[in-house]
Amino acid sequence: MRPAYDYGDQVRVIRHLRNDGTFPGRDRGALLIRRGSTGYVRDVGTFLQDQIIYSVHFVDQDLVVGCREQELQPAEDFWVESRFDTRDRVRATLTLASGGRLLVEQGTVGEVVKVLRGERDLLGYHVQFPGANLLQVPESALEAVDPADERMADDGISAPSAPSGPVA
Repeated sequence: MRPAYDYGDQVRVIRHLRNDGTFPGRDRGALLIRRGSTGYVRDVGTFLQDQIIYSVHFVDQDLVVGCREQELQPAEDFWVESRFDTRDRVRATLTLASGGRLLVEQGTVGEVVKVLRGERDLLGYHVQFPGANLLQVPESALEAVDPADERMADDGISAPSAPSGPVA
């Protein structure tokens, strides 16, 4: 188990970093560092003898956060900002089909499993939709799901609509 990064290396975090309960003074689940932020490796250690953990100083936020290797990439590597992140809920803006076979109806809500960053500004996602295999979907075919709308749908309540005429 050899570290990919060394002391002083500039790295970029490829997903939002949230407090897993080990960061003092912040609520569990609170956003610590936004994806795309860069910092410098200050220390390299291990967790449970099988995971390399990097202490990364994010200078702009003045925070030192422990990061796993799979959460980092070299700062100089290709980067495209994405609208969605792993575990975000998204809605298909188009009907998705392959070989003439309907896979997902327009408006179906799914969950982002992985962000796919191409080498030529191509951006896509592995998305899990109910009743479908894991699909690779371009960003242009997805929109964000408002958590409030989703909660209302789960409760059987329809979202409020705009009034059709004058309101007294």
